[in-house]
Amino acid sequence: MKFRVSHLTRYEYDREVGFAPHILYLRPRESATQRLHYHRLSVQPEAKLSHVRDPHDNNFAWAHFWEKANALNIRSEFEVERLCPNPFDFILKSYAVPFPFAYEPVFDFALGPYLAPPFDDTQARLRAWLDEHFVDRPTETVPFLSALNSLLFQTLRYTRREERGIQPSRTTLDLGGGACRDYAVLFMELVRTLGLAARFVSGYLYAPAGDDHRTVGAMHAWAEVYLPGAGWRGLDPTHGIWCDENFIAVAHAAQAESVNPIQGGIFSPTPASSRLVTDVVVERLDAPGASQSQSQTGGPSSSQSQSQTDSSLPAPTSAS
Repeated sequence: MKFRVSHLTRYEYDREVGFAPHILYLRPRESATQRLHYHRLSVQPEAKLSHVRDPHDNNFAWAHFWEKANALNIRSEFEVERLCPNPFDFILKSYAVPFPFAYEPVFDFALGPYLAPPFDDTQARLRAWLDEHFVDRPTETVPFLSALNSLLFQTLRYTRREERGIQPSRTTLDLGGGACRDYAVLFMELVRTLGLAARFVSGYLYAPAGDDHRTVGAMHAWAEVYLPGAGWRGLDPTHGIWCDENFIAVAHAAQAESVNPIQGGIFSPTPASSRLVTDVVVERLDAPGASQSQSQTGGPSSSQSQSQTDSSLPAPTSAS
């Protein structure tokens, strides 16, 4: 399945400002199941772009600015091919079929950052929530993860948040909901508490016109769990499904905050207010007429900011 994606982020300021170096996590990952045909990144005012890889092997760009301006435009455009129509096309190692299971010692070093559990008080809150809401737990790994994923989808309420950052998992449970990035982090911390390796993923999700798709017009976030024999497998608690060819991964990390799509700040001798406008179009190329588009307009915000993985975010940054 082939897709074309156009993602515009525009920050408008009430005065001319200077720009600190920005980090841009906007180039899709490349793998055996995701082929990137091209990617174009443009920034105004003009910036020196340096493309590098981070410790998680994600591609990102540094943008270094020299000019002041009263607006910052960042546009990412690409075509990508997804080659994984069946998210269950794998065979687990026999020891990983029942749940719980223990990883082989050979994985200890590589999976260490992804196995790190949350703080003790958070673990206690998560275990109490599971004991109350997840009583009849499947005894095999894949059904267990499917049931937990569906439970979050059915129990929590999705909301688009304008606030920066990611809610602590306990806050998401106390409020009974959050944005897609909050769902993803909660799922990660739940499965890590139960001994599974998990990581955060930022990217895009295609949905045919008319679908009840919670994150149209925005970047999206989900989680991946490492399953012996299957490798990293994506689950999207915001929609209660396993990730298929409609999910386009841009970056992944053990800590969600490290792969915010746009990270940076501004310089101004006096406080500057800002307005964020985003427009994300995800179009399926091999299905004429099947496309999605939505513009997001952010309200006034402070003079410095960081991007989220969620639809509407205050100044410098973007995601669902």
